Amino acid sequence: MGITKLKPNNAGRRNMSVNSYEELTTDKPFKPLLRPWHDKAGRNNLGRLTVRHRGGGEKRMYRLIDSKRFDKLNIPAKVETIEYDPNRTCFIALLCYADGERRYIIAPNGLKVGTDIICSEKSKIKIGNRLKLKNIPVGFDVHDLELKIGKGGQCIKSAGSYGKVSSLDGDMAQITMPSGEVRYVPKDCYATIGIVSNLDHFNIRVGKAGVTRHMGHRPEVLGKSMNPVDHPHGGGEGHCPIGLKYPKTPWGRHALGVKTRKRHKYSRKMIISRRKKN
Repeated sequence: MGITKLKPNNAGRRNMSVNSYEELTTDKPFKPLLRPWHDKAGRNNLGRLTVRHRGGGEKRMYRLIDSKRFDKLNIPAKVETIEYDPNRTCFIALLCYADGERRYIIAPNGLKVGTDIICSEKSKIKIGNRLKLKNIPVGFDVHDLELKIGKGGQCIKSAGSYGKVSSLDGDMAQITMPSGEVRYVPKDCYATIGIVSNLDHFNIRVGKAGVTRHMGHRPEVLGKSMNPVDHPHGGGEGHCPIGLKYPKTPWGRHALGVKTRKRHKYSRKMIISRRKKN
């Protein structure tokens, strides 16, 4: 892919760069796979804010992504288009199966229009093919990884990310995750061959605050800029030190240096090596 650096016509565009979208083949999505997307603006079912700094943004339609492909086992499909998806950082591909049905999948890097791919327990090691981990040779890059048998792809979906099959010894496969964590995954879980598309996503410079507002992110304010009623760091004349023993969250809990992972998290036994080296 390519990145286009804009001319510095004004202060907002001086350091801005945008994606050239060279890989995309159409700008019109497949309508039967579109669904209305109602932004919750960080609120739960009671209407209360549970995630701050969310809201606004451009209206968008949701694209139905097939992360399982189980009911299309051994049915070949041809890539029709590579498209932009406003709901994720990577690109998506529209597949046309031999039976005439069309579905979206996460597009791996290097997937071309007209390529034939398939989902099967055991198939050719080829970009875009989806097969069981036990049939993927050690050292190959995978994405859209399944962690529980039959649940569909759960992780390694963001732009430019990939995992690696480290070992197939024993009852479980060992997968190196994008974070560097090594974990056990059942060998009967499915994964797709290749690296997720849009590799240069993280090299794009947003340039101005207005772009992030279009994405649905609202401004964040320093706690010490608030009033004492709104934040423990608030109050004082100007930007004073917080005046506390330790930084706090808006609700009075420790903000730094506190572990948030549950001690008895169910997935702990599946982790061989944590991403943070002690």
